This record gives sequence, C-alpha cells and structure tokens, in this order.
Amino acid sequence: MAGLMRRLLPWLAALLVFCLPGWALADASLGEGAGYCTLSVQAARAADGSSLRPAQGWERVALPDVWNHRWPDHRGAVWYRIDWERACVDAGPVGLGIDGVSMAGEVFINDDLLWRSASLVEPLSRHWNTPLWWLLPASSLRDGVNTVWVRVEGVVELEPGLGSVRVGPAVGVAQAQAKREWRQRTVYVFSAGLSVAVSCLFGVVWCLRRSEHAFGWYALMSLAWAAYLFTLLATSPWPFVGTLAMSRVNIALFVLYTLCFCLFTWRFGGQQLPRLERVLRWLALLAAAAALLVPQAVVAPVFLVVWLSSVVVFFVNCLQFQWHAWRPRAGGRDLQLMMLALCWLVLVAVGVRDLMLVLNHWRADETWLPATSLLTTVVMALLLGGRLAGSMRRIERFNHELEEHVARTRFELAQVLEREHAQALDNAKLQERMQIAHDLHDGLGGSLVRGMALVEQTPQPLSNERVLSLLKVLRDDLRQVIDHGSSAGAVVPETPVQWAAPLRHRSTLVLDEMGIASEWLVAPQWRERPSALQCLGLTRLVEEALSNVIKHSRARRVRVECVQPLPSTLVVRVEDDGVGFDVAAVQGAGLSVGMRSMAARAERMGATLTVESAPGATALSVILLLKR
Repeated sequence: MAGLMRRLLPWLAALLVFCLPGWALADASLGEGAGYCTLSVQAARAADGSSLRPAQGWERVALPDVWNHRWPDHRGAVWYRIDWERACVDAGPVGLGIDGVSMAGEVFINDDLLWRSASLVEPLSRHWNTPLWWLLPASSLRDGVNTVWVRVEGVVELEPGLGSVRVGPAVGVAQAQAKREWRQRTVYVFSAGLSVAVSCLFGVVWCLRRSEHAFGWYALMSLAWAAYLFTLLATSPWPFVGTLAMSRVNIALFVLYTLCFCLFTWRFGGQQLPRLERVLRWLALLAAAAALLVPQAVVAPVFLVVWLSSVVVFFVNCLQFQWHAWRPRAGGRDLQLMMLALCWLVLVAVGVRDLMLVLNHWRADETWLPATSLLTTVVMALLLGGRLAGSMRRIERFNHELEEHVARTRFELAQVLEREHAQALDNAKLQERMQIAHDLHDGLGGSLVRGMALVEQTPQPLSNERVLSLLKVLRDDLRQVIDHGSSAGAVVPETPVQWAAPLRHRSTLVLDEMGIASEWLVAPQWRERPSALQCLGLTRLVEEALSNVIKHSRARRVRVECVQPLPSTLVVRVEDDGVGFDVAAVQGAGLSVGMRSMAARAERMGATLTVESAPGATALSVILLLKR
C-alpha cells in the first residue's frame, strides 16, 4: 500500500493543485460583457405590503447587488429595473438569465409576467443559489429599449438582493446558464451525494471497529457537510418554519462540520490534544446554541461572528497539521499524513480565495470549494481505504502468527499432557501397590497376628484341625484381598449386620480364645447405603483396630459399634479397656504402620479418623459422610 501511495502522490498533487484552478479559469471566460445588452440597472424599495412598482426612489446599482447595507431597516420587497437595447441582439431569439434571487421573487419582461416563485411570503421560496433563465417571448419585446422588472422578497438579516443578470442571444445565455447550473447546483449535488455515500461506508466500518475513531469522526463530518449542502440547495425552508430558521440550522451545521473536521484530523494524525479538544467542544456547543437561539434583532452579527470563527478554526487546524505531518520523525514521515496535509493545504488555499469572494457579497457562483471538496473526498476515501486495508493486513498477520503460536502451544501442551499422563500412571501404580500393601497388612496381616497370638497364648499345642482352620482363615483373607481389594464393582451388603457378620465371625474366634469379651452393636438397617469401596475400607479399619487390641492393649473387653445417627452419616467406633498409649507420640514418631494405614484409608474414603487413648479406655472413631 505504501508503494501504491507513493506512486499516486504526484498525480493526486497535480490534480488538486492544477486541475481546479484551470477549470475555474476556463469558466472565468464567461464575462458579463460577452455579447450582453444591459444598459442600466436601478433599484427601489417597494412600499410596505405593496406589490406595485415604486414610482420614485430609484437608485443606480451594480449587479450582483445586496440591499441590506443600503437600506438596513427595510423589511419589504425591492424592485430592480434592468434596461437593455433590443438592437444589440440579431434577429434570433433573446434569452434572459439571472444567477439568483434572494430569497424569492417574480420577473416581468416589460409589463408581461415571465416567472414567479412558489411562495412570496414566509416561508419564502429559496432561489438565492439557483440560476434561472428564459427565452423571452417575441410578443413581449419592443423595438428600442426594453425593461426587465424583478421584484425580490428577502430577509434583511440574510443579505437579500439580486444576482448577475444577462440579456442577449439565447445561445450565449443558455451556455452561461449551463455553466452556472454546474457551478451553483450540480457540483453541490455531487458533493452532497458523495459525502452521504462515504459517510454510510465509513460509518459502517466504525460500527464494526469501534476502536477506529478516525472513521467515525470522518463519517459524522461527511454527514454534517452533506446536511450543510442540503440547506444551500433547498428551494424551500421545509421542514423549518421559515427562512431564518433554516439559516440558523445552516450555521449550526457548519459549526458541527468544523468540530468533526478537527477531531477527525487529530484522530487520523494520532495527535493527543485532550485539553484543546474539550475547549473546542464547549466552544462549538456555545456557537451552535448562539446560532439557534439568538434573538432576530442581533442575528446578522452573531451569524457573521460564528461563521467567521468556524472558518478561522478550520484554517488554523489545517495549518497546524502541516507541521505535524511534515516534521522529521525518528521512523520517517508518514506518507498518509503527508497526503492528508496536502489535501488540507489545498483547502486552505481555495478557502482563502472563496472567503474573499463571499465577503465581497454574492459571489458564491464563483467559489471553488464545492468542486474542491469532491476531489478531497475522493482522496480522503483513498486514504481511509488504505488505512483500513493496512489494518486488515495487520489483522491477517496477527491471525497467522496467532495460529502458529496456538499450534506450537498445542504441541507443547500435548507433550506436557503425555508426561503428566505417564506420571499419573506411575502414581496410580504406586497408589495401587500401597493399597494392596495396606490391604495385606490390615486383612492378611491381622489374621496372622490373631493366629500368632492364639498360638502364643495357648498352653497346649494346637491340634491339626485347629491349625488347618487358621490356615483356611488366612487363605480366605488372601482371597478377599485379591478379589475385593480395589474393586469398585463389589456388592454392598443388604444390611449393616450382613456387613459386620464375616468380620465378627473371624475376630470373635481369636478374641474368645484370648479371653477378651466382645460386644457388637450394629444397626439393623442402612438409612443410606455406603459404596462397596467404603464398606471394604471400613472393614479394613476395624480389622486393624482389633489387631492392635489383640497385640498391644492387654484388654479384657472390646466394644464395636456401627450406627447411623443421621441418614448421611455413618459412625464406626472400636473401644477397649486396655492399658492405652500416647497417641501424639505414636503419630509423631511415624513408626506405626497400622496407624498410617488406617489414616491413609480414612483419607481415601473421605472419612474422619479420631483416636483417643488413656489407661483403661482407648477409642477409635471413624465418621463417614455419605454423598447423596
């Protein structure tokens, strides 16, 4: 895009600098004396409320004419008398052309009505920027001197008057009319239409990309300019109540355009001027309010001050942007900013020329700014389109880089997940081994401890049947470890009694042989069932607790409880009347495999393990919250 802009820069500069002046100079060949027959022009005030031609008070004037400086207090109609010589036109048809009537009027050739505005009272028709022409009927013409009478109705605060008048050969007047129509109407229509189009286009872009503030301000600026041109092109004050009301809106729209113009320039150029921006917004608000609300008695000077102030702000903004765009930068000058600065410089040159014409009264048909705005709008559309295309390319590059980064991150994440999966497998194997070790310790180990205790404390050698019975118990415990040690598919006993029965059977045999009385308090029904793994975990906890009673406590009585005080709470408690032990010391030393096994098993189940011990009373409690 930068290469394309560099190639277009000389051509656009030549177009802006040379084409417009050339076009304007070509039109300047249409002088007022090119075959026209005007002898004299006079003006006179009409009597208040009268539509009759005044009989006296005629003064010679030069066209175009503005009468409010001559008659500042006159609020009625003004008649113009244009005398011309019939002999200056050959036998061909005669044409009459008028550059504009401010605001409404009627035209007579001698005593015959030639044309009349649709409304000669408020709301007045608006013909100040509308060139008019007619073929004069031969029946209305006289030999010698003929007179064109023009009655003009206007508003004294808005510089009423009459534009240039041409009487001469119809072909020449028609050619002049075509050029005036182009200068005073067609260019304005093209400019307004193009402004509305780019306003819609870049308004949509801004709606889709709210961060691109330059697009939003340019859309609003173009819309304000189109509305401003509408007030210049309109031939009726509708929808406003009168001519002055439309003029108020015209000035307010120009203030809005100037504000948006400045804000767009700053956003496009990346200028940060927050204080100046706040001041400008407040000044624009005050200027627009003054234009809309000021009393009619002072409307003329207020309009002039507001309009000139807006023009000065416009020029100052264009000039300050020249320094911003052309000053040396560390990264080099921005080509788009230089193009914008060139456009603004052309607007300043054309604007100063047109300002001198406008201040000289009724020279709007000779201004270049409407045509210049067409070309600058095209250039601005190219600049904003280039910026949008650059943003799109940056987004595409970012998306491409983002895709590459995501792919690389996804690959790295896959490697990390593979490592974590391998670690999880190793941890699962380790946990399984630890669980098997705990099951062997709590189940098979408990049976071995009970068998050893029975052998040690039996005064007589055990019979073969007794030894075989002990070995069968060990075999059953081993099978239980193998079949149910880590199986989640085991069946939950129908009742707590069925769960405790095998455990009670195996333990009671050893406890009775050792002279330890046992008491089992088991709930008859489940209020809410635990899972199979929870049942197995509780079994291992009770087996290890009873093994500790047999090995260490020297107890004479043991009590096992399994109750559900609440449907969601299962409590298992083992109490004995043995010698007791120092719980804190044993847990702190970490030498008891059984204590560690019980604690780990309770943690896996999500249960709370509590051990309390003192001489003559030791209690182990497991509280398990059942999930609903």
